[in-house]
Amino acid sequence: MDKKAKGDFGEELVCAELIKRGHKIIERNFRKAYGEIDIISRIDRFLVFTEVKTRKRGSMVSGLEAVTQTKRRRIVQTADFYLCNVFCGDGVRLQPRYDIAEVTVTGGDAPTLLRLDIYEDAFTTDGIYTIY
Repeated sequence: MDKKAKGDFGEELVCAELIKRGHKIIERNFRKAYGEIDIISRIDRFLVFTEVKTRKRGSMVSGLEAVTQTKRRRIVQTADFYLCNVFCGDGVRLQPRYDIAEVTVTGGDAPTLLRLDIYEDAFTTDGIYTIY
């Protein structure tokens, strides 16, 4: 299984889990020139931007560690654009939240889910500045 297929597999699993937890999926793979957000969902008073990292068992770097400061900055920039230019809501002010989902699978052509962890509010925008 190639890298894209593995990532898509992980995103499908995370979407199913988020729905099970009460999220409404709004968008997937939202892209701008400076970044991408894998899943945008809504739950309660939050608009949740979720970065999904799918790894094979025994990977040197965990999915959580793979979301570096640079990656976080790109996610925040993309989320800011989304909030200012795309999301219209229903008149309710929503708080942005940044989650990271870590999916661990077996290797090979037909991966099997070993573990799925969702870290809610995994990072904040403190120290991250956006430039337009």
